[in-house]
Amino acid sequence: MTIHQNLIAGEWTGTTGAENINPSDTNEVVGLYASASVQDVADAIAAAKAAFPAWSRSGILERHAILKKAGEEILARKDELGALLAREEGKTLPEAIGETIRAAQIFEFFAGEALRLAGEVVPSVRPNIGVEITREPLGVIGIITPWNFPIAIPAWKIAPALCYGNTIVFKPADLVPGCSWAIVDILHRAGLPKGVLNLVMGKGSVVGQAMLDSPVLSGITFTGSVGTGKRVALSSVEHGRKYQLEMGGKNPMVVLDDADLTVAVEAAANSAFFSTGQRCTASSRLIVTEGIHDRFVAALTEKLNTLNVDNAIKAGTHIGPVVDAKQLKTDTDYIEIGKQEGAKLAFGGELVSRDTPGFYLQPTLFTEATNQMRISREEIFGPVASVIRVKDYEEALATANDTPFGLSSGIATTSLKHATHFKRNAEAGMVMVNLPTAGVDFHVPFGGRKGSSFGPREQGKYAAEFFTTVKTAYTLA
Repeated sequence: MTIHQNLIAGEWTGTTGAENINPSDTNEVVGLYASASVQDVADAIAAAKAAFPAWSRSGILERHAILKKAGEEILARKDELGALLAREEGKTLPEAIGETIRAAQIFEFFAGEALRLAGEVVPSVRPNIGVEITREPLGVIGIITPWNFPIAIPAWKIAPALCYGNTIVFKPADLVPGCSWAIVDILHRAGLPKGVLNLVMGKGSVVGQAMLDSPVLSGITFTGSVGTGKRVALSSVEHGRKYQLEMGGKNPMVVLDDADLTVAVEAAANSAFFSTGQRCTASSRLIVTEGIHDRFVAALTEKLNTLNVDNAIKAGTHIGPVVDAKQLKTDTDYIEIGKQEGAKLAFGGELVSRDTPGFYLQPTLFTEATNQMRISREEIFGPVASVIRVKDYEEALATANDTPFGLSSGIATTSLKHATHFKRNAEAGMVMVNLPTAGVDFHVPFGGRKGSSFGPREQGKYAAEFFTTVKTAYTLA
């Protein structure tokens, strides 16, 4: 099997490969992907530094053309790349194709942004002096991405970094290198100069740590666990570099007595269980008021009975496998913790067997949970949700906000009063009304508060806040 190599200074390199295993069929090796060494990372950083002066001053039409070409190829290959995503991560094929389309849209958006780069000319408070305010590229950017969105998250970090004239050292999650390799290959063939985009695949303990240890990187944008995010922050403070963190979530979905039951159940099921619950925006706390609680639980349980857990590629699959054995153990450990804490297992919680060997877990619903239980405080990152009964809207809002995280927050209600109040008072970076807490647009800001995020928002025009630095220039007339 051919080894998919790292890209360093415009050259494909690497002879030692690690297997990329299909979680829907653990007998299948999706591909062999090179593992970078500490020296490879140093070479990639040096290449990005050498390429920065020319790329940072490149013409906007050149950047536009490369990003546009990449977006067009991703879109044209959506079925192929979607199938690759489903095979390596376990997301269902329709979800995987949808994510691939989103990646294409992100590249197309930032292709347009490259033509809209602008600054300001303002008068000085002093006579005969002009003031120009411009944005300049930050420098060499380290990009570290997680396994749960193998093509969308790399896209929404790489595209703006290139758009604003930065060079890149990119480390994808070692569980899902396939889609990342494909993006880099597409951009490489689209005409990026050597050294502008460097791919170093492998373990975080080797590749990621080497990036954190480098004093050359001007910034690191990271999406992943809270623990690793703290390490990124500490190392960045030590080296005086800019950093952007997107980490965990324990997102609430509030269901009020006046909610449309069908809308509420659909939003909750999507939020908690689709993509196997492996989304930082997934809603694992379902906070339900007394008047609708029993009907909601009954309807959601009925809905869960209709969801098919199976091979991600197979038609009719609603929920694919958990990504790997380690994550599956985390999920099942938390299910046991929930039982021990006194929550009632209302549905699921069992491993299931299918035609192909994989990490299959039933969607799991707890009831009679409290907001103080570990299953309500700690991010599980699997298809596990807890229903928390509350008295009224005021208690629901307080419970929703009682969390160290603050990424996404949702409410199901037909009350304009409560919807408006919730949008203003939910302590989250994103708020959804009668919609799943997961699922965002590519052209608007993404990010959270409290322990979920740190630094400027991602996506849309707000991406410029991280990937550029502001310069103010004064000129005597």
